[in-house]
This record gives sequence, structure tokens and C-alpha cells, in this order.
Amino acid sequence: MLQFDFKPRWKEELVCSCALGGFVLEMPMGVISVYLPTKEYWKEVAPTWALELWDALYQQLEEWCETQKIPLYLDGTGYAGVRLDTL
Repeated sequence: MLQFDFKPRWKEELVCSCALGGFVLEMPMGVISVYLPTKEYWKEVAPTWALELWDALYQQLEEWCETQKIPLYLDGTGYAGVRLDTL
């Protein structure tokens, strides 16, 4: 299974990277949390190389958030705060 690495960085971002590339998810610091697009919305906004990786990403991100005690929210609304900026 492809392994993702998660690293918070300034400007309320969570850098998600793996051997195929990376992208940035929103990680607000006021009330620390992480936003991941729903599986359906992911297909609209994900980098091309990551389109089929939602299940692995979700599982690993959920585990990371649990160990960090950070809430993980799924968002399918297209809310501006959910960004996927390819690195």
C-alpha cells in the first residue's frame, strides 16, 4: 500500500505527500482540525495522480488525526476552505 506522510505547516496547511507527489489540505489552527473532500468531491478536485487514492488517504489520515487528537472532517460542499494545491 502507498504510504502517505502528513506534516503541518504555517498558514493553516497540512502537507500530504507520498512517492507519487503531494498536495495541501486545509488545517485551521483556531480550532485545530483537518478537512478532506468527500470521496465524491475528491474526484473533482484531486490531482490526477491521486484520483484513485482516496480510500488509502482517508484511512491513513484518519489514523494520523486520531494519534494527534485532531478532528477530521469530510467536506463535499466545495467550501473554499477545502483546498487541494498540488505541490
